[in-house]
Amino acid sequence: MTASGAPAFLPDLLPAPGPDADPDAVYEAFEEWVTGNGISLYPAQQEALLEVVTGSNVILSTPTGSGKSLVAAGAHAAALARGERTFYTAPLKALVSEKFFALVETFGAERVGMMTGDASVNAGAPIICCTAEILANIALRSGTLADVGQVVMDEFHFYAEPDRGWAWQVPLIELPQAQFLLMSATLGDVTWLQRDLTRRTGRETAVVTSVERPVPLHHYYVTTPLQETIEDLLKTDRAPVYVVHPTQAAAVEQAQALTSAKIATREQRDAIAAAIGGFRFAAGFGKVLSRLLRMGVGVHHAGMLPKYRRLVETLAQAGLLKVICGTDTLGVGINVPIRTVLFSGLTKFDGRRVRHYKAREFHQIAGRAGRAGFDTAGTVVVQAPEHEVENARRVAKAGDDAAKLKRVQRVKAAEGVVSWSRSTHDKLVDASPEQLTSHFRVTTAMLLNVLQRPGDPVEAMRHLLRENHEPPKQQVRHVRRAVALFRTLLAAGVVERLPEPLPDGRQVRLVADLQLDFALNQPLSPFALAVLETLDTASPTYALDAVSVIEATLDDPQKVLFAQQFKAKGEAVARMKSEGLEYDERMELLEEITWPKPLEEELTAAFEVFRQTQPWVADYELKPKSVVRDMYERAMTFTDFVAFYQLARSEGLVLRYLADAYKALRQTVPEDARTDELTDLVEWLGEVVRQTDSSLLAEWERLRDPSEDPETATAPQEEEAPPVTANERAFRVLVRNAMFRRVELAARHKTGELAALDEDVPGTWGVPEWTAALDGYFAEHPSIGTGPDARGPQLLQVDRGDRPGGAGSPRCWHVRQVLDDPAGDRDWGITAEVDLDASDEAGTAVVRVTGLDRL
Repeated sequence: MTASGAPAFLPDLLPAPGPDADPDAVYEAFEEWVTGNGISLYPAQQEALLEVVTGSNVILSTPTGSGKSLVAAGAHAAALARGERTFYTAPLKALVSEKFFALVETFGAERVGMMTGDASVNAGAPIICCTAEILANIALRSGTLADVGQVVMDEFHFYAEPDRGWAWQVPLIELPQAQFLLMSATLGDVTWLQRDLTRRTGRETAVVTSVERPVPLHHYYVTTPLQETIEDLLKTDRAPVYVVHPTQAAAVEQAQALTSAKIATREQRDAIAAAIGGFRFAAGFGKVLSRLLRMGVGVHHAGMLPKYRRLVETLAQAGLLKVICGTDTLGVGINVPIRTVLFSGLTKFDGRRVRHYKAREFHQIAGRAGRAGFDTAGTVVVQAPEHEVENARRVAKAGDDAAKLKRVQRVKAAEGVVSWSRSTHDKLVDASPEQLTSHFRVTTAMLLNVLQRPGDPVEAMRHLLRENHEPPKQQVRHVRRAVALFRTLLAAGVVERLPEPLPDGRQVRLVADLQLDFALNQPLSPFALAVLETLDTASPTYALDAVSVIEATLDDPQKVLFAQQFKAKGEAVARMKSEGLEYDERMELLEEITWPKPLEEELTAAFEVFRQTQPWVADYELKPKSVVRDMYERAMTFTDFVAFYQLARSEGLVLRYLADAYKALRQTVPEDARTDELTDLVEWLGEVVRQTDSSLLAEWERLRDPSEDPETATAPQEEEAPPVTANERAFRVLVRNAMFRRVELAARHKTGELAALDEDVPGTWGVPEWTAALDGYFAEHPSIGTGPDARGPQLLQVDRGDRPGGAGSPRCWHVRQVLDDPAGDRDWGITAEVDLDASDEAGTAVVRVTGLDRL
């Protein structure tokens, strides 16, 4: 403690940096800091910290809530005291960011940096927070020459992930100079890993485990109906309750079913309303969530907008939500004080099939029940399947009458359904997490990274292939793949053999002009750049084509694409029926319909040519699609798009994809390829994301700003997006899209949808007004154009009321959208007023149509 009574600043307590720093002094300094913050160390924490400060590797396997983060902080302190650079890795960028700001608070901004692939800040700092893949690539490129003295790997059970596990394994192989702290609540038997680490690093490796939780867990298996189970938990003071569902849809449905159960009292609902305050809920799921929260019921799953998940977490932290219905995203870790975890079942769909939870998955989720500082005990309840619940009901109805009990007809699980039982539950409770399984893999990108390493890259690759954790037969397969990839690189001229070895033993090298600066998250960016150079900037579709190029390099948002395909098939069926096609012919044609894939043929052909000289792209798949382009061409708002494709439960997925597309456009498209129209489109996209949920861009833009001073880095706040009218360029596009949306619907005679667009705007047109006006237009012209020329900025006339001499009030624009008629007369147009104040409040252009008539 300082003289003022405030906790001391940890770096001030540490001994002067140096390789001979006294371990006892480091431990005492950290313990003083911990005590000053009112924290007492658990025995497992003390044991782990003592091992860390003396230089040993540590495998820390203790239950959730046992303070592993505090041990990680102690490890960073020990590395600082020794003058070593320390890396903290986590599986998710959101967790990396969260840890970055926490460590900035503990160690000071000048000592902490972050690298996530999207952006980096203070990358030369002695403490670096990064994703596992970032550290893996550093290890591949530099090996023992990497400036890495310590590695703290959180959620180390991701080592067993089939797709990403390689990134947790590579640092263990390639950084023998580092001290390792590997942490997880669900590691299983790690005896083999303990021996392996000691052999590789020459350090002793301590395994610190504890089966005793700071907050003990009590497990139950119940056969009451789910609603009754929840009500019973509330009556017995075991809230907050997190109810785990197999799907997002099931979570929302159960939450809605609970609104009739009077979860919260009048006083509690008033407190929730006060806490929500002026939070802006969008249409669709936002309105549903608002109603649920005000009844005391939360929803939490990956498909929600981040701002909604944060609101649920904030209300839960304040003790205002009694029940939260969600999916097993809880296992990834949310900072919510949960007293009870209630499993609605013990099965999950893993992307391929429905199966029982693995022991690791079950314990990862169950471990969230009961948090230190909040509860004295945690409760884990598993709901019996419906047929067991029904059997229990029938038995209870029979009572103690032996004759009736004998006549009870028990129901069985439905045929083909993966069910569970009390035995399944008991086995999971008693089971230890499965042993970690290696998932090493060899890719061209891995090979190229190693080939850049100083020294003999062939020997380095040989070491990587022989020293991984795969069984011998699998190692042989990896060697064969590496040889095949290397030969491909030689044939393509990407690498070359040297006539004589260099002094460092190198016999091969990369050609000097090989482009290797591709981003970790968007490895096909160099391909996108190459294709952008071939596009005609004078083409009326150039801006949209450029977007399609970028979209083809992004990961697929599967739920969005399937929704687009479903919609396309529905429209095709209606069209084919109207054309009189027979059923069998319709079904055959439907097989060919998929989601929109603009430029698919051109991009595929270009990709084949590109891979001849850049064979590393063979590791990645080109994925033509149209999400941003589709939204822009249809002139839709985010809310329109979500409603059109019925994606209310996946709007978070939609927004994350739009944010990724915006970042990729900003990062990839060079200045000389940015036309005014493309710049308008990118600005519009950024504003759509920002107004829907500013958190997805605020932190990224702050970190990308070269003027950002690490000293001023602060955690992102719950802040509203800037007024939508502040970015005039983007707002003009929003207005243009809003007007063109009306053009599109008018062209298709959709008077009902036209009226619905503005139903919440006072004084706007209804169906009769639209019908009469369109009758007048179509009496003179047979159709309304909706092509690229029709949506161009030249057909939108804007009279800004806030300019001197302008018409209207200072906070109102008068606009006219000229219609593109077949004769080219362009003598009709839609007139409207744009309310700027209402637009700022809504986060999008608020338009009131005032006319559709001849100029």
